[in-house]
Formats: sequence, structure tokens, C-alpha cells
Amino acid sequence: MLKYLRGGGQNSHFFGSIVSKKPLTTNQTTKFDIIDGQQRLTTITLLFLAIRNLIQQDEVKTEFDELDKKIWEKFLTNKPIDSKERKPKLSLVESDQKAFSRLLYSSPKDYIQDSNLTINYQFFCDEIKNDDISVDNLYKAIDGLRIINVVLDHSDDAQLIFESLNATGLALSEGDKIRNYVLMDLKEEEQDRYYKNYWVKIESCADEKDDKNNVSAFIRDYLSIKQKKIPNEKNVYKEFKSYAESKKSPENQTSPESIEALLQDLLRYGEFFKKLWTYKSELPKGSKVAGELDACLERLAWLKAGSNVARPFFMEVFSHHNKCELSEDDVLKIFLIIESYLFRRNICDVPTNGLNKIFLSLDKSIIQYDGTKDDYVGKLIHTLQYKTSNNFPEDDKFKSALATKNTYDKNSKYYLLERFENYGTKETKPIYRDLDEKKYQIEHIMPQKLSSQWREDLGEGADKIHNEWCNRLANLTLTAYNQNMSNKTFKEKCGMERGYQGSGLRMNQTIAKNEKWGLAELEERSEALSEQAKKIWLYPTTDFVPKTKELLTYTLDNEDYDFTHKKLIKYSYLDEEYGVTDWARMFKNMVKLLHQQDRSVLLGFVSNPSDELPTSCISKDASKLRSPSKIDDGVYVETNSSTETKLAMLRKIFVLFKAEPSELVFYLK
Repeated sequence: MLKYLRGGGQNSHFFGSIVSKKPLTTNQTTKFDIIDGQQRLTTITLLFLAIRNLIQQDEVKTEFDELDKKIWEKFLTNKPIDSKERKPKLSLVESDQKAFSRLLYSSPKDYIQDSNLTINYQFFCDEIKNDDISVDNLYKAIDGLRIINVVLDHSDDAQLIFESLNATGLALSEGDKIRNYVLMDLKEEEQDRYYKNYWVKIESCADEKDDKNNVSAFIRDYLSIKQKKIPNEKNVYKEFKSYAESKKSPENQTSPESIEALLQDLLRYGEFFKKLWTYKSELPKGSKVAGELDACLERLAWLKAGSNVARPFFMEVFSHHNKCELSEDDVLKIFLIIESYLFRRNICDVPTNGLNKIFLSLDKSIIQYDGTKDDYVGKLIHTLQYKTSNNFPEDDKFKSALATKNTYDKNSKYYLLERFENYGTKETKPIYRDLDEKKYQIEHIMPQKLSSQWREDLGEGADKIHNEWCNRLANLTLTAYNQNMSNKTFKEKCGMERGYQGSGLRMNQTIAKNEKWGLAELEERSEALSEQAKKIWLYPTTDFVPKTKELLTYTLDNEDYDFTHKKLIKYSYLDEEYGVTDWARMFKNMVKLLHQQDRSVLLGFVSNPSDELPTSCISKDASKLRSPSKIDDGVYVETNSSTETKLAMLRKIFVLFKAEPSELVFYLK
């Protein structure tokens, strides 16, 4: 299009299609609901506005009489019969309409500079002022743009057409599609009311740090809560549509009341979602725990150890509190427990691939004990420690991992050091704010590159000490003067201006109490920090004991759990249970089940074996196996193997079938 507008030698240019619903004409004006082509209309409107404003500001010249007035009255504004003022022809979503109105009616100093509308408008202004094409030629070129104008009848399925049109090309966000689905078939007055009363507020709740696409993330979490399964990020709209259809009244599938109820519920959970990214629990004024809970919410954002997958559970907790089913103290305890749970697992390198399943069913598991939310915190602790895979790392394992871990390469290193600095005092430092402003850096007390003086100070075994301890927690701290310290000696770092002795951070003042820095000091600090860590990230205890004996549940992706000699009671795959108590039968049944879904995978493998599976476990020749079990003609698997071998084999088969191992759940005695 730009080539054409700059005079590419064409008399006309196809600009695409504009699809709208059949307009409703009143005594005031005619309104078109645009189904497809909003971006084209917005683009050309901004171009017209740039031309008009530049003419008015005498930035460009035109030979047309009153071209600015003509553009204003013909393309940019209308004058309804009952109004003294002209109003914008183009009506955008509320978040964009404010920026558009400023471009129309305000001076440049009042423009909303970070709006995409303003940015694109300014681009057009700059291009026009560059004189690459005269305003008059540009106006003529716009007159040569051609469109296909499609107007749908009221009987046409506008949403279905919208989906088809947006199946190709630049995709709309899942949130945009959901908004259109919810509002499209409503009457105009209902559209306006639902949009202003619900959808604008929902977007506001989900617009994390101005991320306009975060509505999709919120809806995904909402559906995870409601359906107890996590939608694929690319299928959020389809999943939402399916869920919404299931909630419609059978008597009246287009009932506005059912849509309003859905929007009310979305807004309710949207307010819980907002608490998580604004770090504001919005507990009542005078709450004793609000400050501590808000601080925990901010820490979870910095933890970066799976806290995002816990959002649906956190939203459920806020929902219970909203219904007066959990106290403020309970809510705080729950968040602190989850913080400890996530961080301990992170330090102990427990895989995160099963966390989404854990948090998806956590609230349900807690309530299932006795059907109530009584002693919710106690049930939570018991569930995390005994029912979830990989459990809750205990003190000895946590302490050992923290002391020996390469902390410097951990994403959670800033979170970790902030906790040591601010834990246990009301005189906290705004470390996260300063980190956002890049004031702090990680400081290696013993530098990453040893100088000759450092080698001498460390003494015999300097290289060994350096290799083992350089990136461990005991050798790390925070400073705003990392470059000044560089690889200076320990005494220089302590005594220099703004060094450890004069630091405003407690941890640096403690480090400065040492006369030297070597193996003994590293070991002493490591022990002290590890002991303190057990208090910061407490391993919780509870008196709760279930009334009935429970089954332990583990999934196929729990590779570090030893299933040897464990009694299998049953298993489930894709939420369907199988009452099989023998590992060999389970293995054979699962291979058959996967094979039935796609016979080409294993048939292809036995015909052309590869390293993906050992031929000692699967073959087309039964005689090559000790205890062959038939899956299909020409496909046999070995069942005379240890439990761990069977599970390792099954994991590899799952990879071949592109199946999700966390969907296979084992129930053990």
C-alpha cells in the first residue's frame, strides 16, 4: 500500500474488505458494527487526521480549497441531528478511544504518548513532513484505494464469519476474540452496558503492567479453575467458547442473562487476578496482615520458580476469603507456605513440569478430605507433604542444596538475597524497586577472577577454593558499587568508601566484621545462612490427620521417585481410571492404548529401529524377547523387566507419541 501511496504507477490499490453487520438507522445517525477491517479503518483514519492537522498547523501546503475542513467533516466526524457538536465517526474500544479523542481535539502536549494510536499517528506526520509525497498527491492516492464492502444480514452468524476471517493473516489475541464472542450478538444497548460495566473492568484487572494481551492469560487461568484442565495458550478462545456454550440456557441459547452471569463471574475472578500482579491484597483498612501479604505477593513475582502456575490456586484462595470461608490469617499462611514450597523445590532442583497439575487439583484435594474448608491450612500442608509428587523438600535436603548450589546462575538469586537482607526486620530496604531501576548488582566477595593478591590471601588450594565456592551463596552479596569493588582485596572492599563497612545493607555490615576472607569464613557464612534459611522458608507442620488411609499419587514424569516395590492400586490416564494392580499389565495396557490412537508410530519403529527405544524392549520378532506381550501384529513388548525399566520405557514411548506423561497418574498404597 505504501508503494502505491508514494506513486507506484497504479491508478488504484485493493485495500481489502470491510465486513459489517446490517446497520440500524435511527433519527440521529447510522451505526455500523465492524466485524472485520477495524485495523484498515483505523489506519486510514489516522492518515486523514495527520493530513488535516498538518494543514491546520501550516506544516504542509495544499492546492485544494479547505481540504482540512473537508477531511474533518467528511471522513473524521459526524454531526448528529440532536447535537450541536461534531462527534468522531470512528468509535474504538475504550482504552484506545481516549487516545484517539486527544488526537482529534487536543494539542500535541496532551497526546497520550505511549498509545499505539499516537505512535502510528506520529509516524504518518513524520512521513508526510518528509515531502516524500505531496499532500495533494497523497489525498488523490487515498481516493484510489478500493475495498470490498460486505454487509451481513441479521440472520447471518456474525461470530462464525469473524472466526473464519481471522483464521489467517495477523491473528487477533485470544482476548480480542473472546470479547467479540461475548458482545457481538447482543443488542446495541446491551453491548454498551456489558462492555462498560464488565469487559472494560475485566481488561483493567488483567492488563498486567500495560500488557494488553494478558486478558488471554487471565482467561486461561479462569478456565483452569472452572474446568480443572489447562487450555493450550493458542486455544484459549476455543476453550472459552466451548465453556460459555455449556453455560447457556437450553431454552434460550442467546440469553443476555446467561452472558451477564458469565461476565459477572469473570469480573469477580479478574479482581483476584489483579491482586496477584499489583501486589495489593486490598484487605480491609486496619488489617494486621495486609502489609505482610502484599510483600509476599511481590516476592512471588520475583521468585520465578513456578509461581505463575500457582495463580489459579491463589485465585481460589482469594475466592474462599471473599466468601468468608478463610480468614485473613489463613490466607497469609497459605501464601507463605506456597512461597516456601516453591523455593525449596527450586533450590533442590525438583522438576517444575508437574507443578501445573499439582496446583490445578490442589484446592479440590484439600476439600475432598471431608467436604469442608475447615482446617484448610492443615490440609494444605498435609497434601503438599504427602500427596503431591516429589513432596516438600525437608530441612536437611534443603540446607545441603542451598549451601552447595551454584546460586549465581539461579534465576531466583535476587529474590534469595532480598530475603536474607529484609527478613526479620521492619526496617526493610526497597530492594525490588532498586533492582527494577538497576541500582543493585550481585557482588562476588571473592572475585570471579583471582588476582595474585587474592591467591596469596587464600593460601594453599586457592584454585580449589575458588572453583568450589565462587558462585555459592556464601560468597555472594548485593551492592550498588560492584564496578568500584571489582577484584579488590577483601580488606580494600571492607574499608573503601561505600564498601562493606559503610554499606546500608545488613548483610554487608556482617561480612565486614571478618578480618579476612577464606575457606573458614566461607564455611562459617554458609552454615549461618543455611540455618537462617530454614526459618525464612519454614518447613510447615500440622496436626491434621485424614480419617481414612490415603493413596499416594504420582505421575509418569516423576522420574526421581523410586517406584520399586511400590504397590499399584490403580492408574488413570486422561482422567479415566483403570483398576489394574500389576505394573506389567499397566505397561502393556498403556502401550496398547497409545498404539490405538496412532498405529503408525510403533509399526514404523519396529520396521526401522532407532536409538529412541531399545530393541530389547520392543520388537517385531517375538522370539527376540524373553517374555513378549503382543500389542499388534508384528509389534511385541518385553514385560519381564523391573518396574523402573518399564516406566523408563513408557516415558520414551510417550515421547514418540507426543503424549503428556503428567496425564498418567499412579495410585500407590
